[in-house]
Amino acid sequence: MLIYNFGIWAWLYLVFSTFFAGSIHPVAGHFLAEHYVFDSPEHETYSYYGPLNYLTYNVGLHDIHHDFPAIPWSRLWKVLDIAPEFYKDLPQCDSWWGAIMRFIFDDSITPFCRVKREHKSYTNNNDKQKAE
Repeated sequence: MLIYNFGIWAWLYLVFSTFFAGSIHPVAGHFLAEHYVFDSPEHETYSYYGPLNYLTYNVGLHDIHHDFPAIPWSRLWKVLDIAPEFYKDLPQCDSWWGAIMRFIFDDSITPFCRVKREHKSYTNNNDKQKAE
């Protein structure tokens, strides 16, 4: 339907935008939802539990992925089934497209609305003891 109504270039734009994730594309909203602080500084990331997860290898289950990075994308929903009490009260992104629109039109959301941490150098304790 998309190709019929808008041509092959519209379809290619959507396909390539999915991979590059930096364009005005509904799926690109996952980057904003996952890495920008929208409402509360206590919550650095927001998960999305909507249907686009079926097309994006469950990239929207971001909080669960960060809690259990070794669990494959295909099993992240199982974690939500087993332990919903840890995730049901966390803030959620209802729409990746909505995240893009909010980023564009909400003056309080800027490219600087990301959590910045100081870089910590982790050294081996044996190296520290040798230096002393």
